[in-house]
Amino acid sequence: MKSNYKKLGPYIIPKGFLNEGMEVKELLGISNQKYFQRSHTNTIGIDLSTYRIVRTNQFAFNRATTRNGEKISIALRQGNDCIVSPSYRIFQVKDENELLSEYLLMWFKRPEFDRYVRFKSHGSAHEFFEYDQMCEVELPIPSLTKQKEIVKEYNVIQNRIALNQQLIQKLEATAQAIYKQWFIDFEFPDENGKPYKSNGGEMVFNAELEKEIPKGWKYLKLGDLVQSQYGYTETASTEKIGPKFLRITDIAQNQINWSDVPYCKINEKEFEKYRLKYGDIVVARTGATSGYAKRIHKNFPDCVFASFLVRLIPNDKDWSLFLGLTVDSQFYRGFILANAEGSAQPQANAPLLTSYKVIKSESSIISQFNRIIEPIFDLIEAYQLENQKLSELQSLLLSKLATIEN
Repeated sequence: MKSNYKKLGPYIIPKGFLNEGMEVKELLGISNQKYFQRSHTNTIGIDLSTYRIVRTNQFAFNRATTRNGEKISIALRQGNDCIVSPSYRIFQVKDENELLSEYLLMWFKRPEFDRYVRFKSHGSAHEFFEYDQMCEVELPIPSLTKQKEIVKEYNVIQNRIALNQQLIQKLEATAQAIYKQWFIDFEFPDENGKPYKSNGGEMVFNAELEKEIPKGWKYLKLGDLVQSQYGYTETASTEKIGPKFLRITDIAQNQINWSDVPYCKINEKEFEKYRLKYGDIVVARTGATSGYAKRIHKNFPDCVFASFLVRLIPNDKDWSLFLGLTVDSQFYRGFILANAEGSAQPQANAPLLTSYKVIKSESSIISQFNRIIEPIFDLIEAYQLENQKLSELQSLLLSKLATIEN
């Protein structure tokens, strides 16, 4: 043990009372990105009184580390009390005047900590990291003043990331609202700049839809507007051995964080075959995330896409923004999950992913739409790129914890 390192055990105390009397209703899970998230557990018929309560300012972690992205799922509860799986372990810092919970959370976010946990995990079919092993974790614990300085510096960056994320969400909601106004409500601007449908725009009845749509518009399959392609099969690596390797886990987040996307080996011929390009759309085809999609915008690294993704290549790039907003919707995901084969592990192939029906407008409408929507996505991407640089600064701060002095 380094001279300024101390074992965690004396600074924490186990918690986690059972939810007797059903005191707490909110059931949450924990991401391996170190935050609480909505649980995917089906609670019908489940006795939630056997679940464990996590109070404000308490840590909870999933003991199981097998098949968890080489990371441990651990988080600090900073909201209202919640409950977690009975298999989780809960603890809290004994004295915040000696060790700040937020400082400790920073230590848990270090990739070196994840590697330590995986190394120390044990078991045959499944590996676990227990509370006793958590007590053996060693870390530098500087003065309280120093801890506060470190946490403040980290939080300044975190708050900027959170603000950018809020702006991104508002911009995305704006884009979806405009999409709905134009292509679902049919209130796109007419030749006089007024909402089309409510100002007498000519409508025709579509028998398949059983409703009226603007004259000249068509109702067709997504496959009539795109070409599809299955992804590349290879093992992901954290080493820079080739281009970025985009996977389901990377597109199932709110945004693609290119800093977290791993790499893969690939020869030049295959790289050109699977290389992602501006305007491409990638869709997950397996698991609970089937139907999740992301459109590739302008600024991204050299990248190929993995085999559990399907690439949709617009026949006409002018339709890319429209198609991206179409598939990045709850309606598209709902359609895919409802029609995918398998219940425990839904499977969707390219024919299913491209069988979704869309209403195709006239090209002049799409041109107007692009002039409004493209600057919105340019701004979204600018905020995303700023957040990636800020995340790199956070990583640098976390790496410096190992050598911190009083």
